[in-house]
Amino acid sequence: MRVRMLCLGRHWNGKTYRYEATRSDFDNLPAPPLPDEFRSLAGELARSAGMAIDADICILNYYDADGRMGLHQDKDEGERAIAAGVPVVSVSIGDTARFLIGGTRRREPVETILLESGDAFVFGGPARLCYHGVSRILPGTAPPELSVAGRFNLTFRQYDV
Repeated sequence: MRVRMLCLGRHWNGKTYRYEATRSDFDNLPAPPLPDEFRSLAGELARSAGMAIDADICILNYYDADGRMGLHQDKDEGERAIAAGVPVVSVSIGDTARFLIGGTRRREPVETILLESGDAFVFGGPARLCYHGVSRILPGTAPPELSVAGRFNLTFRQYDV
């Protein structure tokens, strides 16, 4: 994984692989709150895909030109949320990413999708546990009016139902 990360709502502890209210692996401060506007955006995007989410977590990832994230499943939210198939909602800003998505088992075939600035990707229900990742960033592809280098990704989740 080559990415910078900031969590809102709940903190992702990379040592324990759990979400928590405070950043116990860093400075013991509370996780910054999730703005209401972000929660609303996630809900609107999920509804546009025929799903529902009451997001209480947003992971903001920043990928520079060398940014990557290996294939993984988002399965660290509450058991009830995962069992209910509550979606993950992802918003891309900046450079285009080569996004990989496969099946619910690691060895299943993987499809590559280019996610450009402004794209939203929602996966829930049976697809909730699909393996996914970012194989590379395409530098210089961000809309010029953004004046950014790299890719910002906002990933919204609901910890429990």
